[in-house]
Amino acid sequence: MRSLLALGISLLFIPLYGQMVNPQITGKLKKWHKIELIFNGPEVDEMDEYNPFLNYRLDVTFLNGDERFTVPGFFAADGRAEESSATGGNIWKVRFTPNKEGEWKYSVSFKKGERAAVSKNLQELTSVRNLDGLSGVFEVGANDKTGLDNRAKGRLQYVGKPYLQYAESGEYFIKVGVDAPENLLGYEDFDAPTNVKGFLKSWQPHADDFPVDANAYTWKNGKGKNLMGAIHYLASEGLNVFSFLTFNVDGDDRNVYPYLLKVSTEEYEKYANVKDNLHSWDSLFYQTRLDVSKLEQWERIFAFAETRGMFLHFKTHETETDHLMDNGSFGDQTKLYYRELIARFSHHLALNWNLGEENNQPIEEVLKVAEYIQSIDPYHHHMVIHTFPNKDDRYASLIGDQSPLTGASLQLSHPDFIDVHDRVLKWRKASLDSGKPWALAVDEPGKANIALLPDDEDPEHHLARSNALWGTLMAGGYGVEWYFGYASPNSDLTCEDFRSRDKFWDQNKHALTFFKKHIPFYEMEPLDERTMDKKSYCFGKLGEIYVVYLMQDQKTTSIDLGDEGDKYAVQWYDPRKGGGLLNGNLTTINSNGFTNLGKAPYDELMDWVVLIKKVK
Repeated sequence: MRSLLALGISLLFIPLYGQMVNPQITGKLKKWHKIELIFNGPEVDEMDEYNPFLNYRLDVTFLNGDERFTVPGFFAADGRAEESSATGGNIWKVRFTPNKEGEWKYSVSFKKGERAAVSKNLQELTSVRNLDGLSGVFEVGANDKTGLDNRAKGRLQYVGKPYLQYAESGEYFIKVGVDAPENLLGYEDFDAPTNVKGFLKSWQPHADDFPVDANAYTWKNGKGKNLMGAIHYLASEGLNVFSFLTFNVDGDDRNVYPYLLKVSTEEYEKYANVKDNLHSWDSLFYQTRLDVSKLEQWERIFAFAETRGMFLHFKTHETETDHLMDNGSFGDQTKLYYRELIARFSHHLALNWNLGEENNQPIEEVLKVAEYIQSIDPYHHHMVIHTFPNKDDRYASLIGDQSPLTGASLQLSHPDFIDVHDRVLKWRKASLDSGKPWALAVDEPGKANIALLPDDEDPEHHLARSNALWGTLMAGGYGVEWYFGYASPNSDLTCEDFRSRDKFWDQNKHALTFFKKHIPFYEMEPLDERTMDKKSYCFGKLGEIYVVYLMQDQKTTSIDLGDEGDKYAVQWYDPRKGGGLLNGNLTTINSNGFTNLGKAPYDELMDWVVLIKKVK
C-alpha cells in the first residue's frame, strides 16, 4: 500500500524522469538556512533488488569564491515521505546550509554501480542519465534570524580551542542540557514504532508545552507535537542541548534504529524482549536499507530544535552496538550508516558526531571511522568519542593530530560527582600538550544507578551543582549533559517528563548566564593553584580576571594575585539563585601575595562564586 501511494504521488509531484532538467531549489535562499536541491531521478523503492541506498551515489559540490562544500545526497522516496510514508518514488535530495551570501555555483555528480555509495573509485561507476554533470547557480541573500534560533548565530565550529565558536555571531559556546533519555527517538509518532520492554514513548507530559508556531514542523495531521513540546520546554528553561541514540538495537532499549525490519514489528518485539543480546541483527534488519519516512520525521524534530537554539548530540553507537556493523570492523555497513546520517542531517548548524557511547572498539577501527566521517562531512562538525569511566587511558592515542577527533564526551562514576573536575583537567592538559586542544564535555556524570536524581529525591541538587556543573566549567570544559540513572522514576530509559528535574534546570541556567555575561571564559584557564586551599576551584586570566568557586561550609579563601600591588574589584554571585552580582564585606583587594576574599553577602555556609577583576 505504501508503495502504491508513493507511485501515485510521485507521478503528480514531479516531471517524468529522463528529461534534462535542473533541480528544483527549495527553502529560503538565505545565509545559514537549509536549502534543498530536489532531483527527479531514478524511480526506485526501498526494497528494490538493486539497492537504492548502496548502489547510487549523489554528491553536489557548491562553490562561492574560496568556499567549497561537497555535500552527499540521499534517496527521498516521493519527496514527502514524512507525510505519505512512501517507500518508493523518484525524488533525490541534497541539503545545504550556505555560509556566505552571493552567487553559489553547483555541480552534480550522480553515479550508480555496485557499492557506489561507499566506493572510493568513482571512475568505475556509471553516470545517472541526464543528471550526472548538471550545473547551475543560485543567489543567497542575507540572514534574517534573531534570538535563540541557531540560524542567527551560524554554524558551530571547532576552531582549535577548548570552546566551539559560532561562525556568524562569533560567540563561544557553553552547553547545559540533557543526556537522557538515550532513547529519546523511541517515539510512538514515528513510522513503524516498536515497544520493546515497554519503553516506547508518547511524551504526553509535554503535550501542553507544544508552541503554536511549531505547527509547520508536525506531520500527518499533528504528529510530533509532544516531543517538540518537550524540546520547547528545555529551551524555555535555558537549556541548549539534548542527546539521542540513533542505533540501539542491541542496547538497553532496542527501539531506535534507522533501518527497515525484515520481520514484522510484533515479531521483532517478541524476539528483542526475550534475548539478552541480539547479535543476530542481520536476521532482523536490512542493514543497508533505510526507513526513509522515519528519517524524514526525525528531520522535522531536528529542524524544530534548530529554531530553539538546540545543540544536537548524535550518539551514533553504544557499547552493545558498536560491534554489530561489519562485525565490529570498518566496512560497507558502517560507511553507509554514517553517509546517510551526514547526508540527511549534517546541514544542521549545531551538532556533534559521537562515535560511540562507552565505545569498546579497537582504537584502529575507531580511527578509521573518524577519518571516514571527516572525509564526507562537508562542514567538519565537532567529533567526539564517549569514554568509559576510569578506563579513558585507552583513548589517549586519539589525542592530537593522530586523529580527526576534536573532543571527548566524558563519562564519570562517583555518586557525589567528586571525580569530574580532576578528570576534565586531565584531558585538558593532555590535549593542550598535544598541540590540538580538545573541546571537552562531561556528558554522563554520576553513578550509573543514581546520577542526577529527580527533584522529589534531591530538591537542592547541591553536589550536582557544585561538583559536576561548576566542576566542569571551572576546569575549562565546555559543558555538561545530565544522565538520569536507572533506579528512579523518569530514568535514563523511562523519562518522558523533563519537569522531573525542573528545580535543577534553573541552576544550570544561572551557571550559563554567569559565564556568558560576566567573564571572557574563552580566554581563561584553570588556576586552582592560585587559591590557598584545595577545595576551591579557580579559573582566570592572569593579571586581569579570576573566578573562585567556594564550596559549602568553606566561607572564604585567599587568592594569589601576584605582588604588583594592583587593585581588584570583588563581587559575589549566587549559583543557587542566580541574579546580579553582589557585594560582600570587601569590595576591593590589592595584589600582594595571598589575599583574603572576605565574606559572602548572605548564607556564608553555602557555595558561592567570587568574581575578581582588575581595576584599570
